[in-house]
Amino acid sequence: MGDLSTVSSNLLYAAFVLYLIATFFFAATIRDKKGTNTKSKLGNVAITIAIVGFIAQVGYFITRWIASDHAPVSNLFEYTTFFGMMLVAAFIIIYFIYRLNMLGLFALPIALLLIAFASMFPSEISPLVPSLKTHWLYIHVTTAATGQAIFAVSFAAGLIYLIRQIDQSRASKRSFWLEFVLYTLIATLGFITLTSSFRALEYEVVFEAPVEEQMTTIQYGLPAIVGPYDSEMVSEGAFSPLFNAPSWMNGQDAASKLNTFIWSLLAGLVIYWLLRLILRKRIAAAIQPLLKKVKPDLLDEVCYRAVAIGFPVFVLGALIFAMIWAQQAWDRPWGWDPKEVWALITMLFYAAFLHLRLSRGWHGEKSAWLAVIGFAIIMFNLIVVNLVIAGLHSYA
Repeated sequence: MGDLSTVSSNLLYAAFVLYLIATFFFAATIRDKKGTNTKSKLGNVAITIAIVGFIAQVGYFITRWIASDHAPVSNLFEYTTFFGMMLVAAFIIIYFIYRLNMLGLFALPIALLLIAFASMFPSEISPLVPSLKTHWLYIHVTTAATGQAIFAVSFAAGLIYLIRQIDQSRASKRSFWLEFVLYTLIATLGFITLTSSFRALEYEVVFEAPVEEQMTTIQYGLPAIVGPYDSEMVSEGAFSPLFNAPSWMNGQDAASKLNTFIWSLLAGLVIYWLLRLILRKRIAAAIQPLLKKVKPDLLDEVCYRAVAIGFPVFVLGALIFAMIWAQQAWDRPWGWDPKEVWALITMLFYAAFLHLRLSRGWHGEKSAWLAVIGFAIIMFNLIVVNLVIAGLHSYA
C-alpha cells in the first residue's frame, strides 16, 4: 500500500501543476491581442489542461481510497483536497456552458489555494475512527463539499464582477472592502508560504504549559509571537514570545493556532504591500483594465446560476444527509454542534441570496457581494470551526 500511497501523492502534485499551467493559459487569453480565434485556441488549450489535471486528481482520489480502504474525506487534508477537486469539476461544467475564460483565471487559483492549504495538514493515511465507519461518511461529506464547491464558482464570478464594475478612480467603502477581500486571499497565500518555508527548515519551538491542571508539551512550527498561557519555553536559542495567550485560551493548541493566525495576517500584509509598491495602485485597480471586455450581465448570470445549482446540493448533503447520520449515530437529528450551526447559517444565507435575487431584484453588484460574503462564511466554517471551535466534528 506504500507504493499506492506514493502514486496517489504524485497524482495530486501533478494535478496541482496542471491547474497552475492552465491558469497561465487562461491569463494568456486575456492578454492576447491577436484576435478571437487565437483567444479561442488558447482557451481550448487551457480548459484541456484543466481537464487533464482534474483527471489526475480523480486518480489521486481513487488510489488513496484503495490504499486507505475508505473514501478519502475523513480529515482536513482529504476533505480540502476533495473540495478543490469538486471546485474544478464545477468550473469545467460551467465553462462549457458559458465559455468564459476569465472565470478560469479566478476559479483555478482558488482551487490551487485550497489544495495548497490542505498540504499544511498531516497527509498520512490513517484508519478511520469507529464513529466514521459508515457509508454516511461518503454520502454526507462528498455531497456537502460539492455544494460548497459550486458556491465557490459563484464567488469567483462575483469577485470578477466587483473588480470589473466598482469605480477604482477614487477610494470608497466599496473599493476598501473589495481590496480587503483580495487581501484575505493573499493572507491565505502568506500562511501557505510561511508554513511551507519553516517546515522545510524543520523549525520547532517547544513550550511546557499547564493544560487542564497537567503539564503538557506544546509545539510550534513558527516563531512564537504569542506563547501559551502560563508557559515556559523549553527550546534553546529560539525567539521568546512577545506576550502570552490569555487564560481563557488555555487549550492544547489554542495559542499555537492564534500564533499561526497572526503570522498569516502579517505575511499577507507584507505580500499585499509589496504588490501595491510594484503596481503603484490598488490591486483591484490594476486588474480592472484587463476585464473591460468581460460582459457584466454574463458574470451576473454565472454568479446566480452557480448558487441556484449549489443550494439544493448543499442542503441535501450538509443538512438532510447529516441529520439522518446524526440520528443513527447520536439518536438525535440535531444537536447545535458548532459545525451543525454553521451549516445551518450557510443554508439560511444562500436561501436569503435566492430570495433577494428572485423577489427583490438584487441583481448585479448586490448579488456579487452576497456571493463573496457567502464564500467567507464557507471558509470560516472550513478553517475556524474545524480548527478552533471544539465540537463533535473536531476530528474532521
